[in-house]
Amino acid sequence: MTKPILEVVDVSAGYKNKRVIDSISFEIQEGEIFGLIGLNGAGKTTLIKNILGLRSPDEGKINHYGKENISFLPERFAPPWFLSGFQFLQFSQRLYKKTISLEEAQEAAQLISLDPDALKRDVKTYSKGMRQKLGLLATIKSDSKLLILDEPMSGLDPKARQEIKKLIKNAKQKKQSVLMSSHILSDVSELCDKVAVIHQGIRLFLGTPDQMKKQGGNDNLEEAFLNLISKKVA
Repeated sequence: MTKPILEVVDVSAGYKNKRVIDSISFEIQEGEIFGLIGLNGAGKTTLIKNILGLRSPDEGKINHYGKENISFLPERFAPPWFLSGFQFLQFSQRLYKKTISLEEAQEAAQLISLDPDALKRDVKTYSKGMRQKLGLLATIKSDSKLLILDEPMSGLDPKARQEIKKLIKNAKQKKQSVLMSSHILSDVSELCDKVAVIHQGIRLFLGTPDQMKKQGGNDNLEEAFLNLISKKVA
């Protein structure tokens, strides 16, 4: 068996006297797209902060290749507005001891229908979709072993979502692993090899999207999710 890219082992964490996540465990393998599903306030952000090393678990442990092999795209991605798109890509690549030429950046931009000429403009002129594409481009071009994407499709139109899904699939083909938090369960169903449902701080489900549909009693992943958490609430 291959060694997992990421191991989360019985991780519990909270703030002051409130426990936010309780005994969460899962693994992510090389080249696997892993979906993290839950309502707002379920504990997903706290879990991601622990994985990134922004805080330490109160209990349990997290094993991975190291922070230098993780690249993170937050939900509210806002690159410095005084930089051009290309300058931001150059900056982000330097963080991973890599370089990128304007020609390489423009070729990559074309793959996701980001206007290559826009890379010469300040990002303050970009729409939300353009900023999101730029952020995902920088994240994936880092060649990190693990990409953590927090709501990567948030606020995007269907065309932009389709292009970003293409980028994520290409990352999988390059043996990069992806941990993706998303409320758009149709995208999770299409992209993810495995999913974990976090509800009220606990891991309610772990398995493939098809297994989740079966356990939730519905061929629609969103309906299956709602059935699963309704049973927990009941």
